[in-house]
Amino acid sequence: MKGTVLIIEDEKEIADLISLYLKKEGIDTLHGETGEQGISLLDGNPVDLVILDINLPGIDGFEVLQKIRQAGESLPVIIVSARQEDVDMIMGFGIGADDYVSKPFSPKVLSARVRAHLRRRQDIDSAGSDIFRFGPYTLDRENLWLKKGPERIDLPPKELSLLLVLSEHPDRAFKQEELYKKVWENSFGDLTTVSVHIQRLRKKLEENPASPEYIKTAYGSGYYITGSAEGEPS
Repeated sequence: MKGTVLIIEDEKEIADLISLYLKKEGIDTLHGETGEQGISLLDGNPVDLVILDINLPGIDGFEVLQKIRQAGESLPVIIVSARQEDVDMIMGFGIGADDYVSKPFSPKVLSARVRAHLRRRQDIDSAGSDIFRFGPYTLDRENLWLKKGPERIDLPPKELSLLLVLSEHPDRAFKQEELYKKVWENSFGDLTTVSVHIQRLRKKLEENPASPEYIKTAYGSGYYITGSAEGEPS
């Protein structure tokens, strides 16, 4: 598998270990020891995924993640942190993380997660060509953009992936387990991750997130989206 991963980690031994395992998979790596170094490397190099520690000297990982998303970068970000509190995990997902791995971790497991995210990103890049419309929004599944009228809306990979999955079968409810398996490519994990990402999407796309018009909940059945593909009746 090809790709370049930016590791933002102040502990060189951990960064070297991650890099060693990823290079065995044919994945190139870059390393920044501080948040500032990581952002600089991201600005100057093509990067496909970021592995991000939270406890960094200078600006912490949460601020780095915010800067990445504020810059419109949609590449996957995996948080790797010794902080295992639920509030840190929820905060990470809330500001745009795609995955959260607690230290100590298995390098093999982390490598597998990196491969899954890179594979999903490549699958999205080769998605079939069609247009899906819901309300004032247009989702181009070939070129992977979302627009509200003429205005483009940049979404992190997991949020875009959720929209793509939901739009495959409009008005069909997907259980959290289904969405987690399709988007996170894992049958086991914290299913609340799905609801966190759905809420983030609603805050960005719905006029009233508490009473959504497009991304709806079928109680007991899961989430679904209302809309139509190009050429289908609305």
